[in-house]
Amino acid sequence: PQVWWPEHCVENTYGSNFHPNLKEIKHIIYKGTNFEIDSYSGFFDNGKLKSTELLSLLENNQISEIFVLGLATDYCVKHTVLDALDLGFKVNVIEDGCKGVNLSFNDSNNALKEMKEKGAKIIKSDDLN
Repeated sequence: PQVWWPEHCVENTYGSNFHPNLKEIKHIIYKGTNFEIDSYSGFFDNGKLKSTELLSLLENNQISEIFVLGLATDYCVKHTVLDALDLGFKVNVIEDGCKGVNLSFNDSNNALKEMKEKGAKIIKSDDLN
């Protein structure tokens, strides 16, 4: 069943703005553009009926390792990470760059545990320095 979330990250609104310290954004991947189906992953909609441009962008640039952070740990981050692992990418989750929804107690911690068990490396932003 589809969850009807409150509006968030709506195109051309404050909630969708990038942080001003982000530099050199060359590509923006859009997801969640079909009102009929949720789209948690950055790669596919939830039914895997439609893909975004992310996979072809990564492949065309010969990228094999990705770093994932964002909202929400227990939904979009988790589904993007699991899809990336299934697609053969080396995946790093920047834990302190994520925040969960936690509809049920401990959902975010359980999501991090699942991602790690499937092969993702859980790191902190300080590990990038």
